[in-house]
Amino acid sequence: MKSGKLNWDDLKGLINNNKSVKRDEVRVRNGVGEDCSVIDFGEYECVISTDPITGAAENIGRLAVHVNCNDVASCGVEPLAILVTILAPEDTTYEEINEIMRQIDEETSKINVEIIGGHTEITTAVNRIVVSCTVLGKCISGRAVSTAGAQVGDDIIVTKNLALEGTNIIVNDKYERIKNVLTEEEIDEAREYINKISVIMEGKISGEFGVNCMHDITEGGVLGALWELADASNLGFKVYEDKMPISVVTRKVCKEFNIDPLRLISSGSMIITTKNGESLVNLLKENGINSTIIGKITEEKGILVKLSEGEVIVPQPERDELFSIY
Repeated sequence: MKSGKLNWDDLKGLINNNKSVKRDEVRVRNGVGEDCSVIDFGEYECVISTDPITGAAENIGRLAVHVNCNDVASCGVEPLAILVTILAPEDTTYEEINEIMRQIDEETSKINVEIIGGHTEITTAVNRIVVSCTVLGKCISGRAVSTAGAQVGDDIIVTKNLALEGTNIIVNDKYERIKNVLTEEEIDEAREYINKISVIMEGKISGEFGVNCMHDITEGGVLGALWELADASNLGFKVYEDKMPISVVTRKVCKEFNIDPLRLISSGSMIITTKNGESLVNLLKENGINSTIIGKITEEKGILVKLSEGEVIVPQPERDELFSIY
């Protein structure tokens, strides 16, 4: 099997064929596109998400925090606690593990999330360090926003620029090649993208604004995230390539490696659907967050409108473009 997420049909089969128990307390349960589960505890509900970091060498601790906290934020919920599992090969030093935990402690301090547990192990089962985290959030019962809530006619908004995470990973891990493509100023810009990875602020603002659906853009890029959102909501979408917010630096990096920025891992950007996109875009801007309306939710089919080709049906997402250069 190829590196990356399982293909769409295999993943769907694994999830749907292994749901023997369904508890009444679980309000939102596992499904393709649903990054969080929601458990009802009466007056409050708990929002839970888990994810590993496998595609990066640099900043793995920082990414592990934000990738997982972003999932909870995509429900319009503030994350409050995190559990950390580190699996490391035998040649790993204590200093390397300590640096990962230092990064995790530093990033969780910025967003007021407590490290409450986890597991650390040296094992021959991995050939590079893997960090997997589980994050918990809490909100008033019924308030958490699900990926499955999109409605026909909703504006589709993305925040910040796309492929921030992917660009940062490539520039750090492939510096010897990328230094011939980017200026030092552009390399510094790409390295600063790590500081834009969190979507907690836009999640909180959008949750209070009242939106139908949110989904953070991770592995598979914006097109993969749109596919997941549409499948969860049993709807389609129509988006426009020329409206996608992509930085000059990201375009240069993707051109050098012949990869599609619309299919590149994009933590730091969130998809939001709402009937009143312009108002939300303005509200986010007032809070220092740039966002862009890229299209609308439709009755059926996922369509990307390209300037050169017109309407193109978006296929099921395959592995992230990041894996094609490793």
